[in-house]
Amino acid sequence: MRSSTSVAPAVAAVLAGCALWSAASADVAPAGGQVDQAPQVERKVAELLARMTLEQKIGQMVQPDIRSVTPDDVRKYRLGSVLNGGGAWPGENKHASVADWVALADSFFDASMDTTNGQLAIPIIWGTDAMHGHSNVIGATLFPHNIGLGAAHNPDLLERIGTVTAHEVAVTGLDWAFAPVVAVVRDDRWGRTYESYSEDPEIVRTYADRMVRGLQGARGSKEFLDASHVLATAKHFIGDGGTTDGVDRGDTHLSEADLLKIHGPGYVAAIDAGVQTIMASYNSWNGLKVHGHQHLLTEVLKKRMGFDGIVVSDWDGVDEVQGCSKDKCAPAINAGIDMVMVPNDWKNFIGNTIEQVRTEKIPLARVNDAVSRILRVKFRAGLFERGRPSSRPLANKTALLGAPEHRELARQAVRESLVLLKNERGLLPLRRNSRVLVVGDGADNISKQTGGWTVTWQGTENTNADFPGATSIYQGIARAVEEGGGKASASAGGPKPEVAVVVFGEDPYAEWFGDLRSIDYRGAGGAELALLQQLRQDSVPSVCVFLTGRPLWIEPELAACDAFVVAWLPGTEGGGIADVLFRKADGSVNHNFTGKLSFSWPRTVAQTSLNRNDRKYDPLFPYGFGLRY
Repeated sequence: MRSSTSVAPAVAAVLAGCALWSAASADVAPAGGQVDQAPQVERKVAELLARMTLEQKIGQMVQPDIRSVTPDDVRKYRLGSVLNGGGAWPGENKHASVADWVALADSFFDASMDTTNGQLAIPIIWGTDAMHGHSNVIGATLFPHNIGLGAAHNPDLLERIGTVTAHEVAVTGLDWAFAPVVAVVRDDRWGRTYESYSEDPEIVRTYADRMVRGLQGARGSKEFLDASHVLATAKHFIGDGGTTDGVDRGDTHLSEADLLKIHGPGYVAAIDAGVQTIMASYNSWNGLKVHGHQHLLTEVLKKRMGFDGIVVSDWDGVDEVQGCSKDKCAPAINAGIDMVMVPNDWKNFIGNTIEQVRTEKIPLARVNDAVSRILRVKFRAGLFERGRPSSRPLANKTALLGAPEHRELARQAVRESLVLLKNERGLLPLRRNSRVLVVGDGADNISKQTGGWTVTWQGTENTNADFPGATSIYQGIARAVEEGGGKASASAGGPKPEVAVVVFGEDPYAEWFGDLRSIDYRGAGGAELALLQQLRQDSVPSVCVFLTGRPLWIEPELAACDAFVVAWLPGTEGGGIADVLFRKADGSVNHNFTGKLSFSWPRTVAQTSLNRNDRKYDPLFPYGFGLRY
């Protein structure tokens, strides 16, 4: 991996198995487990906790969605946090301005700091799914999804992406990014495969460290959790990428030793980097939902690994815990959930939880621990002193949202993520002064190239107009070709093209909507394959650019193309693809392919679970494969 030290010893250290949960925590706790446990912070936490009523404590532990809560609710119930889930915007306006986001952040903050009637001023924190950039906000810079970044094998790039993402989140007045995902995928049918950096725990470990540093600032530095950075979240703890048959929210059947060896390194690294929040996972581990798993959340994560920040639930995650519902879940809180994401039924949840404490179904000591963790993170982040969101250094700096330098970084990430699987007769790189046909339903479709978790939850119902400042793949190619004296066309007709670039692949999806039964790619009812075969019949060489959130069985398309490029889900900067496909004007290579597979590519449709170091490992393209010019 470029720009990183080897992480193999760290992974090797956990190979001995179950007992090494403790060994892992011994490695982590001194540096990352007890993160900057400054005595003054702990004194402030204890003093404030002693003044709080039970109702105020439970309010701190609940996180509603902005579509179901008002500033007056925050004031009345003393809520500790809000979130905007996928497809949630201020005023339910998809095109809400930066000023709209900051104004709503101010309103929630002011309500939380209102001391009328003797209430305590405790600043609220607002969390957002900044999955690949500040992806809920129109005009933000959107980077390649994690699977593409994994193929770049560049930890330094990850840290820079984290910093840019933090800055753009701060522009809108928000405090908290629900990122990075540190899942290790074992079955590519999972609908969240593209949220993972790799099937290899080593890449995930290194990237988790660097993304947390980018989002929060380097622990121990003056930048750590300053006003230009945001709280990070390592998620989803633990085993979300290992469910049977890749079923989202399914059951992960593993020994504790293998759970640690495969799915643990990302959390070890994130804690060592000072991550302040960790989100629990929907999946079960050997039949028991992780949201209600006291051994994993408390004994392993908090005690053995030394994590002293906030354990937050996922969206209505407590509803899936045995014996729970959306509006009450003592088992999850007792297991170690500190902040409960209850998007809609939060009022009933507060009332029921207060009653469960009073009837001793939830020990008061567990509530005090949860609230102490929440207050600790808020004090560490300086939220008590920072003032209204609009008063912070980056708030309302609209020029930073989608700034040219941010987009250039994203364009670099696109270039480095591309993986070349085939290049017959040295077709690539192409000459700029060529007649180029650019076709396929992904050619001029920014929604398709950005994928899920983009503006809307599923990434659907978006058009190119929803991405101001972005560049589609066709636009990037047309610009490069025309600058070189060639001609790009989006439709057949006129002079015969010298080469065709065909852009196709998966349509956007998120979570279980993306679960597959088969990894056989059958796009557009076979129309793409027919087009490729027609181009070959017409003696027009073709370059396939494949948009996908996972490896799929594509041998018919692969055979029909002269060159095949995996572009993953590249985000808003489609010009990065043209940077690599086309030569410079003088004929020399502009940018070479550097991307290497961080997921093994299947040879057959039966290879749904195909991972390096498997006993019977027979991929079409192995982990680490990637051609160069």
